Amino acid sequence: MSWSKRGGGEGEEAGGARGYHHGNLKEALLRAALELIAQKGPAGFTFAEAARWAGVSPAAPYRHFRDRDELLANVALRGFERFEVVLKRAWDDGRPDALAALDRLGKAYLEFARTEPAYYSAMFEAGIPLATSPELREAGDHAFAVLRGAAEKLCAEMPPTKRPPTLMVALHIWSISHGIASLFGRGDAARRTLPMSAEELLEAGVLVYLRGLGFATATEKPAG
Repeated sequence: MSWSKRGGGEGEEAGGARGYHHGNLKEALLRAALELIAQKGPAGFTFAEAARWAGVSPAAPYRHFRDRDELLANVALRGFERFEVVLKRAWDDGRPDALAALDRLGKAYLEFARTEPAYYSAMFEAGIPLATSPELREAGDHAFAVLRGAAEKLCAEMPPTKRPPTLMVALHIWSISHGIASLFGRGDAARRTLPMSAEELLEAGVLVYLRGLGFATATEKPAG
């Protein structure tokens, strides 16, 4: 979505502000930052430029954000919150079985990167120190917890003597998913082309990985 400039000055009460009206300054700044990230990347704009895009004075953003990094952290926080909802819906508590649910989870990961590239960039490419934002760290952990829960269910289906560490499996699957999303599944100009879909590449990569661990897929499990 774009917020195009429509006449008026740059003061806080300017009638041409990009979606801003009195009492909604924070939301206007978050939307402005999201639009600028989509246009220029998370490192491509200044705090003052975000204010201009929101249609407010350069001093106005300081009412809600300490600096540009805090504004970016808030965009990333919102992104992770949406990401968690998307992943939970796709996983659906592992129904009807863990492998089918994992496939949905992977597709949801790619779909988020494709349809929300500005949020995705803020979440993973802005270089925000997590130590300075406990809320952001917590939101990221909550999203990752969905993937870790999926790994737990997968590992539970393996014999105890051959069961790999759940965290390791979750991190490996996350790395595969994130790598494919970042290289081939993006919704912006950074996406590389492939002779297959990103979803097909991810499905194949995860299946090869799981088979390497000794996990039997549906076609390999004995009947009965």
